[in-house]
Formats: sequence, C-alpha cells, structure tokens
Amino acid sequence: MSMALFDLDNTLLGGDSDYLWGEFLATVGVVDEDTHRRENARFLAAYSAGSLDIDAFLAFQLKPLAENTLEDLLALRERFVREWIAPLVLDRARALVEEHRRKDHWLAIVTSTNAFITRPIADLFGIVHLLATEPEFDGMRYTGAYVGVPCSGEGKVHWVKAWAERNDLTLAGSWFYSDSYQDLPLLTLVEHPVAVDPDEALCGHAERAGWPIVSLR
Repeated sequence: MSMALFDLDNTLLGGDSDYLWGEFLATVGVVDEDTHRRENARFLAAYSAGSLDIDAFLAFQLKPLAENTLEDLLALRERFVREWIAPLVLDRARALVEEHRRKDHWLAIVTSTNAFITRPIADLFGIVHLLATEPEFDGMRYTGAYVGVPCSGEGKVHWVKAWAERNDLTLAGSWFYSDSYQDLPLLTLVEHPVAVDPDEALCGHAERAGWPIVSLR
C-alpha cells in the first residue's frame, strides 16, 4: 500500500508551529520574553540558512517542557493549538490530505517539530501517524532531552524507514510534500516528491529535477 507523507510547518500549515510555540510562550509569560524571542529568531534564521545546530535548538526548545508541570503544559498547548494554530490550517491542505485518504494511502506527518507540540496538530487533520522528534518523558514530566534521532534532515529518512518497516510498507508509489530544502533527503527517497510553496533553494532544485511545484496557500 502506498504512503503519503506530509511535512507540517509551512506545508500543511500557513506558518511554523515550532517558532510560534516559542512566541506563544513568550506572549503568555511562561518564558522571559526578550531573551526567548531573540533566541527563537536566531534559530529560525539559522534553519532558513541551512546552518541550524539541531542539538542546541532542541535544548532551547525543550527546556520549557522540563520547567513546567504536565498539567500546565497541556493547558498551554490546548490554548496554543486553538488560538494560534487552528487558524493556520490551510483548506487546500485539508483537501490534499483527504484526496490521499480516499485513495487508501497510509498517511503520516513527518516533522522536526517535537511530538508534544505536533500531536494535537496532526489530530486536526485526522492523521494518526506522526513521525516527529520525541521529547524524553520520565513518566511524570518532560526532562528537556530527546529520545533517539531528531526527525530532521537525514533523520526524517531514518524515521520513515523505521515506520515503514514496522507496518510492512514499501516506498513504491510513495509521496512526500514539503516546503523546505532541508527535507531534500526524504524528497529524493520517495517516488513522488512534491515541493509545496517551496523556499528558494527547494524551488530551484525542484525546477531542475522536474518535480511538481504546488501551492496550498
């Protein structure tokens, strides 16, 4: 059975949930506003430039999970998804997901944004399978560390291959939709790579490779 894989931020969403989570935490006073916004912007610029230190970023991004109780985090997340994320869900993205669902494809969101943030966002699309960076949880609270390989760049290939193996899936007829040149490893792995509202680098690569370029905006 074929699989349809979707990047999340700036692909199915009209924004970046990873970045916006930091802005949200700063807005509601959970973190120091000036410091957090400065670092959040710095990491976003590094990602856009292809120079992100993923370990440093995850240490920054997962720290608030370790500094707050699970009860408080769940309440914050519910508000974040309702007020900040739901309005960014693209109608054309929903239609695209449903098109693949009607074809009985296995659907999965494959995102570097951690699973605590993205699980309820995947639920907005009715997508059960979420391949995302996993924050470490000790049974009571998050530790601020992550488990296994970050689901970013080459890490997305690792996560997809492991998921496919667990479910007896192959890459035959597979699709992957992404906006980012950082996702090139997975885009080149699937049978049907699609550039969605791509950044400049991915747009150029897609044009040279003859890949479809689409907009969900």
